[in-house]
Amino acid sequence: MTLPSTGWHKSSYSTDFQEACVEAAVAAGGTGVRVRDSKNRDRRPFSVSARAWSSFLNALHADGV
Repeated sequence: MTLPSTGWHKSSYSTDFQEACVEAAVAAGGTGVRVRDSKNRDRRPFSVSARAWSSFLNALHADGV
């Protein structure tokens, strides 16, 4: 999975009725991904490298998520 280069994108597993909802966005320059809690957007997002994000997604897909 790749993210479009603009804006925040909510996880397809996140719904309005769940406590654990996340959004992700490509960091400036495409060097990584920023992740935030979609229920608390005022909190500072954390960042991961593009490689770490790719590894995370590959692990999810390998587990059938």
